[in-house]
This record gives sequence, C-alpha cells and structure tokens, in this order.
Amino acid sequence: MEARKTDLPFKVGDTTIVVIRAVPVLECRACTEYLIRDEDMARVEEILVRRSAAAELEVIHFAA
Repeated sequence: MEARKTDLPFKVGDTTIVVIRAVPVLECRACTEYLIRDEDMARVEEILVRRSAAAELEVIHFAA
C-alpha cells in the first residue's frame, strides 16, 4: 500500500454528487484498490454534511 491523494466522487442524493479533491488514501500498487483511514473518512463525512443542499454537482478540496 502506498500513501497517495486522489479525487473521489460521493453520491449524496438522488441527483447530487460531491467530488472531494485530494483525499489521502492508501492505494494498492498492484490493483489500484484503496483504503481511507478512519480519521480521513471522518473528515470526508464532515465535508459531506456541510455541502450545499442546492447543488447538483459540487467540488470541494479535502483540506478546505
């Protein structure tokens, strides 16, 4: 597993997608599967809760 940053999409409603940029992950070098550490996933969840309810597509930087 290798520490990397990647952009990840999250579907948060029937018509809403949030893309979070530069999420830290541990990515497998052989198959590109990835793991998100618990503390980073907690941050992702915080970001998703604070997203704009009116937006259909929103792009947010992880560090924001």
